[in-house]
Amino acid sequence: MHLQPLPALTDNYIWTLASGEADTVVVDPGDASPVLQAADSGLRPAAVLLTHHHPDHIGGAAALLRRWPGLPVFAPHDTRIDLPCHRVSEGDTVEVTGWRFTVMEVPGHTLSHIAYFGHEVVFSGDTLFSLGCGRLFEGSPAQMLASLDRLAALPPATRVCCGHEYTVANAAFARTVEPGNPVLAERAEAAQALRRAGRPTLPSLMGDELAANPFLRVDIPDVRAAITSRLGREPDDRAETFAELRRWKDGFVA
Repeated sequence: MHLQPLPALTDNYIWTLASGEADTVVVDPGDASPVLQAADSGLRPAAVLLTHHHPDHIGGAAALLRRWPGLPVFAPHDTRIDLPCHRVSEGDTVEVTGWRFTVMEVPGHTLSHIAYFGHEVVFSGDTLFSLGCGRLFEGSPAQMLASLDRLAALPPATRVCCGHEYTVANAAFARTVEPGNPVLAERAEAAQALRRAGRPTLPSLMGDELAANPFLRVDIPDVRAAITSRLGREPDDRAETFAELRRWKDGFVA
């Protein structure tokens, strides 16, 4: 099994998962060009998986369908994805040429956002990032927290394949929230080294996210203490802890 992120646009990744030249799954092709270039080296997509409707995740899908007519596309139930595709929702199974993924509804970033889990890999789109999470464009803090809780319950060895290269910036914020976390300090240093070498910081492991990602750690005393300091009082519950953490990140400048 070969898992590879193809850089696209400014900081997006298009994920490819292959066991051979003829059975590659392509995830969130916001731009067709990287996939078409990879095809010149032998990549042949067997299916496209879409996590949500934003143009930087679906913008290249139509061009891929023109290149490979009949290519199966799987997407959430959302009319803003105006493509011929198989609509999937919570608990559905996507099976194609030996690959099998379970669909998880993870609203928050958008209301129709989904993730795909299988083969110890989760394609999390813009819900869960390495050391961060997506902005709340449509959903509520409670919805996003519930979605992150569901993803966090996946096995620790799960490889987290998210849609953007945000690890270094997310690490700067996370270290402001939890400066005494040694695992986070190691992750931050490793991410900087990888980026200096021109390499992706992804995928990460779910177990590492649980140990360092503040948005998965709203129940940790140090994270709650940081939010208490910002609010000037104890948060009412974990949903308020998450909501204030997300507001903090929205306005954060490293």
